Amino acid sequence: IPESNDDLHYLDDIKPFNLWQRLQKKLVDIVAIVGLFLIFIIVKPFVKRKIQEQSPGDIYFKQLRVGLNNKEFECIKFRSMHEHDSENDIRIAIKYDDRKFDFGDCMRKLRIDELPQVFNIINSEMSLIGPRAEWNKLTQEYEKQIPYYIQRHIVTPGITGWAQVMFIEGRDKDDTRQKLMYDLYYIKHWSLLLEFKVIYKTILVILNKKGI
Repeated sequence: IPESNDDLHYLDDIKPFNLWQRLQKKLVDIVAIVGLFLIFIIVKPFVKRKIQEQSPGDIYFKQLRVGLNNKEFECIKFRSMHEHDSENDIRIAIKYDDRKFDFGDCMRKLRIDELPQVFNIINSEMSLIGPRAEWNKLTQEYEKQIPYYIQRHIVTPGITGWAQVMFIEGRDKDDTRQKLMYDLYYIKHWSLLLEFKVIYKTILVILNKKGI
């Protein structure tokens, strides 16, 4: 992994996934859709009840995110924070965030809030694995401030990814730059083995409850 922006020149030849790579990822996504949808159906009634008890309102949180080729789409998650002005409140979620309610915090640690994104996978807006789908407003800032940031959009974003499991933090521009290193590494060195490695590490992250 490069340690600074000056070391990123070797990524100039980074390319989108080829047809064979896309077919392999599609097979992984199909299996993921079946598994995630079953889990979603099972946990939704419980999640709905807990959200309504602790933070009445819509059980879903929807936000415009940036996906493949800089195309925006509506990302859907279980709501883990009290309802607020999400369009103008651009704070990045942190460990002790006063916007989170108790069950919402639990969902984030166990990644349960991500389950509705199975519908984004069904719509081909996301994959199981890839760079994080970032909020469009933050993406605009990052593209101005961080060299090569736009390169992460040459592949479909994922619910989980190499950057998410290798660098859990993400509180400022420096963290975002570091996570970009992992995203670009993933794109450049993609293999089915790396895909399975991300899945394995994601399970470890969930079991250790390291989400924020």
